[in-house]
Order: sequence, then structure tokens, then C-alpha cells
Amino acid sequence: MTLTFFFSDLEDSSGLAERLGLDYADVITEVREVQREAVARAGGEEIDSRGDELFSVFSDPTAAAGAALEIQRSFAARAWPEDERVLVRIGLHVGEAERTDGGLVGIEVHRASRICQAGHGGQVLASKEAVSQIDAPAKELGEFEFRGLREPERIFQLVADDLPDEFPPLRSVRIRERNLSAVIAEDSTLLREGLARLLEEADIDVVGQAGNPDELMLKVRSYHPDVAIVDIRMPPTQTDEGIRAAREIRERHPETGVLVLSQHVAHTYAVELLSDSAEGLGYMLKDRVADIEEFTAAVRRVAEGGSALDPVVVAELVGRRRGNDPVERLSPREREVMELMAEGRSNQAIGQRLFISPRAVEKHVTSIFAKLRLPAAPEDHRRVLAVLRFLGS
Repeated sequence: MTLTFFFSDLEDSSGLAERLGLDYADVITEVREVQREAVARAGGEEIDSRGDELFSVFSDPTAAAGAALEIQRSFAARAWPEDERVLVRIGLHVGEAERTDGGLVGIEVHRASRICQAGHGGQVLASKEAVSQIDAPAKELGEFEFRGLREPERIFQLVADDLPDEFPPLRSVRIRERNLSAVIAEDSTLLREGLARLLEEADIDVVGQAGNPDELMLKVRSYHPDVAIVDIRMPPTQTDEGIRAAREIRERHPETGVLVLSQHVAHTYAVELLSDSAEGLGYMLKDRVADIEEFTAAVRRVAEGGSALDPVVVAELVGRRRGNDPVERLSPREREVMELMAEGRSNQAIGQRLFISPRAVEKHVTSIFAKLRLPAAPEDHRRVLAVLRFLGS
């Protein structure tokens, strides 16, 4: 469904609480009442209210803008305790979302929240999608990047003759390259939260968590993450739900990489996943998560379209008996290089692991391509083909 998302947040709430003491509770109550009355009058629906934040939706973007401006006028005209400046920032965005028992989910909800957080007290920010449907004056502030969002957002500020229109530069705007985003599917809450903590500390944004395949598909569909980290066994049967979900993600959302975590090597599942392509795919044992640097590097490789196969998985797949195998023509050193390629290592990383020069690695890789009779193609694609042939998929 297409909705107009309305997020508001009280500026400097911690400072107000410290300065006002016991009076802060009355201020928060009044802050909520002012906003709720304006939202209700404009036909909005409150979805959630946490602390000093409010999340509402509207079917009419202009009505949402009217409510936002009315709220700012009400706050500016009120006399607050201790002559404090009590101000809220408001963000508006139009997009798609899905209803769940917990409210509304979707990357567009996430986008609206980020827009709100970038503003200042007394300011009403709106996305390009919202402004194009709002019958109210607005001025463009520029294009900005926000944490957790793939694409930059063009931001506008709603203006009115009786409200301030000059504010400092937007807050919480990331100018550097955006973080990768991930969704985690694991039925163990403890492990799921632990993985989320590791990824966040590595500057990988966890935009969703799931405890079963249905929740996983909803989060992938809603947030379009760079990578989905999926437990191989999930409810209800604890057998192959994770593998089936991984295949569905690869079929329906090819832009999302998939890293499967398993307690033990399952040859059938590994071969099934690798049957089409190793691009944007990883298969790791859960024990490997303890090596934080290795684990987060694998997540990044998969998110960026590469592969990341656990060395134990590679060793067991290579150890299977095969007849008339072109891999048998590889020299011992070429097999070492090939095994590291199968793990998803770059030429530089392979050289460091084997203590050989990058030029030597390139020569070995070229020889591997020739011995496996791989057709001329871009380097990355030939590496994927080589991995698939090496693993016998």
C-alpha cells in the first residue's frame, strides 16, 4: 500500500529532561497531545509512539504536510516551563509498506525515519516523492546520503510565512560511502543478536532480523538488503528451510547476496546452492563466526557479489570422487590457488596466503583457466566458472 509517512522527534530530549526534572513528564504529555490532535484532525493514523517519537501515516500527502505545519505553529506559540524552547523535527515521505502485527515495515518507512532524524527542531523535511504530491511551498536543500539507505535522497524543507525558514545544515547525514546493509535469519535469539552486534561494530547496517523463513522473505522484500545471512535449519521442521529460503532469495532478489550458516557441512545443500552460480553466495560453518575479521570479510565479499566458501566446505567438496575430471590436470600449486579462489579470495589475498607475488598468482590463474578450458569472458565471470568446475557443481 502507498502511504505518506509522518515521523516526529523531540529535539534535545535528554537535555530537556535534565533541565526540567519532574516537569519533564508534563512536557512530554503535552508534546504528544499537541501532535496527536493535529494528526487526528488531518485524518492521520497513529502507528507507534516511543518516548518522544511519533510515527503516523496519512492517505493524503497534503493533509500530512498541513498537520506538520500546524504542529510547528502550535509549538512556537506555546509558553513552556522555565522558558524552555521545546521543538520537534518532522520528516515526511511517500512510499510502499506492508502491515504486520507490529505495525508497518519496509525500506520506505526506514527512509522516512532517517529524513526526520536529519532535521532540526521547528523544521519540516520532506522527500522528493512527498513534495511532488504536496500542495504547499517548499525549498530544495540538496541531495544527501543517509546511513542504511542505498541511494542518496533529495531533501526539501516545507516553508510558511509565519515559521522560521533558516536552519543549520542537516544532522546525521553521512557524506562518506554508504554502509552495506544486512538481514539476519536465525531462530536462536542469542546468536541472532550476537551476529547483529558483530556486524554493526564492523559498520554493516543490520536493517532486519528474522526467526523463520516467512519473516526473512518479508524483510528481504521490504528492505532490499545487500546480503541476507541465513541459518541452514529454521522452523518449523529444522531441516532445509534455510536452503529453500536462500534459493528463493537468489531467484526473486538477485541483487541480494546470500551467506548460509551451517553447524556441519551438508554436501547436498552446498552443491544445490552452487548449481547455478557462486556469485553473491557464501556457505560458512558457524564455528567460523568466532573469527570476527574472517566472518565480516566474508559478509562483505558476498554483499559485493563475490563468493565466500568455508575452507572446510571447499576441502570436503573437492575430496569427492569424480571421473574424467579436468581439475586433475592442475598442478599442486594451481590446486592451492584454486582452493583459495573457491573461498572467494582476491589475487592479492592469495599471494599473501601462499607467500608468492601477485604476478605469480596471475600466471597460475591464467593457467587454471586454460586447463579447465574456460571460454574467454570477463575476469570475474571466469573465476566463478572456475570455482564451479573445481567444486564439481
